[in-house]
Amino acid sequence: GQQREVLADVAQYYSAKLVAHGATPSGVDWNGRESQELRFRQLLRLFESRADCLSVNDLGCGYGALFDYLAERAIEFEYCGADISVAMIERARLLHAGAANCRFVSGVDELPVADYTVASGIFNVKLAAPESRWNAYVAETLRSMDRLSRSGFAFNCLTLYSDRDKMLDRLYYADPAAVFDFCKRNFSRNVALLHDYGLYEFTILVRKDV
Repeated sequence: GQQREVLADVAQYYSAKLVAHGATPSGVDWNGRESQELRFRQLLRLFESRADCLSVNDLGCGYGALFDYLAERAIEFEYCGADISVAMIERARLLHAGAANCRFVSGVDELPVADYTVASGIFNVKLAAPESRWNAYVAETLRSMDRLSRSGFAFNCLTLYSDRDKMLDRLYYADPAAVFDFCKRNFSRNVALLHDYGLYEFTILVRKDV
C-alpha cells in the first residue's frame, strides 16, 4: 500500500539487528526472552480458551519465535509468519525447515485468511517517518489484520503513558484510549485493552467470535 516506502527503512533496521544479534530476542529489538514471552502471553489471550486446531497469522514474525512459543503448548495449529525483512524470513525458514505446520511469507499481502492474526512490535519503530504517515500505516495495517482474521486479531503498541524522559524520537507511542476507540468503532463490539503487565506498552485484543 501507500506505506511501503516508509517501511523500507524499517526493514533495513531489523535486518541489521538480525546481523548484529542473530535469531535472539535482541535480533528483533526486544531486550530479552522474558519480556518477549510476556508479550506473547498477552497476545495469545485472544484464543486461550480454544483447544481445537486453529490457524494463526504472525505479522512481523521475525525469526519465528512465536511459532516456537506456540509449539511448546499442547495445541494443534497451522502457522503463517510474514515479515518485511527478507533476512528475517530467510532465517525463519532455515530455523523451521522441519516443521510441517508452518510457513513464512514476505509481507502482509501474502498472508492467508486465518482464524487469528497477531502482531508483536510492528508499530514501535517509526524511525524518521512523520507521525501522520505512521498513523496512516497503523490504521491500514489494522484493517488488513481485520480482513485476514475470521475470529479475531491482537497487537501491541508502545504507550503514550511512558516516562517522558525515556521516550525516543525514533519510536512510536500510541494513545491506548484512541486505539481502543478505533478498534471498537471499526472492527468489533468485543475489544479488550490490556495495560497491566508491567511494560511500557499495551495490548489490544479484538474478538469477532464472542
